[in-house]
Amino acid sequence: LQVDLWQPSSPSHIAEGTVTDVRVPQNASRSLLPFLQRADIQYTILIADLQKAIENQTGLRPHRNRRSLSGYNYEVYHSLEEIQSWMHHLNKTHPDLVHMFSVGDSYEGRPLFVLQLGRRSRPYKKAVWIDCGIHAREWIGPAFCQWFVREALQTYQTDPAMRKMLTQLYFYVMPVFNVDGYHFSWTHDRFWRKTRSKNTRFRCHGVDANRNWKVKWCDEGASFHPCDDTYCGPFPESEPEVKAVAHFLRKHRKQIKAYLSFHAYAQMLLYPYSYKYATIPNFSCVESAAYNAVNALQSAYGVRYRYGPASSTLYVSSGSSMDWAYKNGIPYAFAFELRDTGHFGFLLPETLIKPTCTETMLAVKNITLHLLKKC
Repeated sequence: LQVDLWQPSSPSHIAEGTVTDVRVPQNASRSLLPFLQRADIQYTILIADLQKAIENQTGLRPHRNRRSLSGYNYEVYHSLEEIQSWMHHLNKTHPDLVHMFSVGDSYEGRPLFVLQLGRRSRPYKKAVWIDCGIHAREWIGPAFCQWFVREALQTYQTDPAMRKMLTQLYFYVMPVFNVDGYHFSWTHDRFWRKTRSKNTRFRCHGVDANRNWKVKWCDEGASFHPCDDTYCGPFPESEPEVKAVAHFLRKHRKQIKAYLSFHAYAQMLLYPYSYKYATIPNFSCVESAAYNAVNALQSAYGVRYRYGPASSTLYVSSGSSMDWAYKNGIPYAFAFELRDTGHFGFLLPETLIKPTCTETMLAVKNITLHLLKKC
């Protein structure tokens, strides 16, 4: 029986006492549910008709005036084309604070755009890297990256904290890391996760861009099989997207002090290590930053995030961008798992974009200001 694992991402993490979220085709549920009953495995149906839920979310698209960027709606999900034209627009209209550039091209030849935010006040400034959408189906990630940019630009004049952040730091924001996969999740398969590179031996596409980094590559929590969701790729940095970002981060490693990556879903704030159970050298700094960030986040709507080392808080996974960033000298490396905890899963309704982004914004500002105070 073929099921699509939503949580955890790899079958090796399924154990007694853990909760697993799976997506099954309509016809398969007829055989799965009696099997679960016979095996005495408790189950809850979270979304009875997934197809309908998808159509509800993306079906209303054509009625939107998508060209008007002045009235750009940050409370809906946007296609790759919309996000990229929004980036071009900001680059033109905010030359004092925004500089757009590309770090390379994707497998299918799409530019990998990044926005540099910040006042060009002095030649050398510390920086924070933020990426969203490493996994294509996690649409709330790119929505947050756009929200972050909007907040930065809108509150720069009025909020002393934001002014301080944009004066003293640069933010490199990559709204969609996995551009090919994200595009594919809009056009073909809403629950696509990986990149779209072709595999010659197998008919399967794509690599898990968060298992493709050169840190304990293809060890626990990653798969060697090209058809698996957690396929680590033929070799580290085999994916042009990973290679391009790794190259940029290596080149600016002295300047970049924090690496933040946005995923969904689980409501967690994770820090290294992901690939082993061990304590990082600057644990107390990172731990206190995480503790304060989670409390700041909770202050908005009472949503409680779990926080801690990724390996023990979520599960062990090797070849992740967060571990790689930390191992390459970026002292603050975090991965956010945004809302929710499984009720909607990857289909987080657009009505929840605003509260999710609002609370996450508080956490990100908190981490950034922590960074400026220095531990």
